[in-house]
Amino acid sequence: MSPTNRPEPTRAQVRRWRRYLADERAEAAVYRDLARRREGEEREILLELAEAERRHEEHWRELLGHHVGHPQRGAVRTRVLGWLARRFGGVFVLALAQRAEARSSYAGDDDATSAMAADEQIHGEVVRSLATRGRSRMSGMFRAGVFGANDGLVSNLALVLGIGATGVAPETVLFTGLAGLLAGALSMAAGEYVSVRSQRELLEASRPDPRAHEAIPHLDVDANELALVYRARGMGPAAAEERAREVLSATEPRHGEHAEPDYEEIGNGVSAALSSFGFFASGALLPVLPWIFGLSGLTAVVVAAVVVGLALLLTGAVVGVLSGAPPLKRALRQLAIGYGAAAVTYVLGLAFGTTVS
Repeated sequence: MSPTNRPEPTRAQVRRWRRYLADERAEAAVYRDLARRREGEEREILLELAEAERRHEEHWRELLGHHVGHPQRGAVRTRVLGWLARRFGGVFVLALAQRAEARSSYAGDDDATSAMAADEQIHGEVVRSLATRGRSRMSGMFRAGVFGANDGLVSNLALVLGIGATGVAPETVLFTGLAGLLAGALSMAAGEYVSVRSQRELLEASRPDPRAHEAIPHLDVDANELALVYRARGMGPAAAEERAREVLSATEPRHGEHAEPDYEEIGNGVSAALSSFGFFASGALLPVLPWIFGLSGLTAVVVAAVVVGLALLLTGAVVGVLSGAPPLKRALRQLAIGYGAAAVTYVLGLAFGTTVS
């Protein structure tokens, strides 16, 4: 139907179309802002997404015609996303953009074309893939940081509440908490370093020795013992023989055959250890703050529980956003686990204090 023959839109349609128009304009700006912080292929992909949002914008502008009115502001979540994109960029903003694309209502709107609804679904997958690249680059340090902070919050809250419930002096609770902070941070850092290094060493041990290629020209072609290598790697006899013949007939190794792996998803041992130490110490410091500032008794316990609860909600929400899961659900789960552990030690501390008294 041509624009001249299209019936006059209702007020509800005009409002909805204007909102869509504003959101498409804001989303295109988000992708352009993210593209400015990237290079190469990722930049091109983000600019293509911005162009697709511009095409959607033109659809609503055409439907509105003379009802387009003055430019409106996009939804609050889209404006916040744009602010984050201009100042930070990174995987966190991509994860938020992924969730925003998943909330598109075009599939249930007759005024949106089926192509636009399909675009939004595909955009979600494109952004998910870009976010996955970022998650892979940061996964080692992020894992150490999140687990370190969460362990520091929960373990030290449980420690100071358990000790405080026995009725000891506030100074004892304070120094116990600080000792728990230092011991736990050092233990986490050492454990994380050993874990990452061991994992990298295991993978290194499983990687083919590039020096073995030097022996290939001297192999007996008729015996073809190279086939045994491929059979040991899981190939069937016929496939192994074929692969060995290909390698023996080549004068140079295939491109990338001996490339050095970077093990991005595992991370670096030193950076993981430092991240784990810093985040554990930061998390473990929060439960001790009330006693540092001179509070004691039930007041200190309540303040510590509230402060740690807010921090647990924050870390849970961040994990939820970065993993593409509902942030509120992850935040409440984190809070329930932390408070559960602290409650058990607090009750045990009360029981122990009563027994001693």
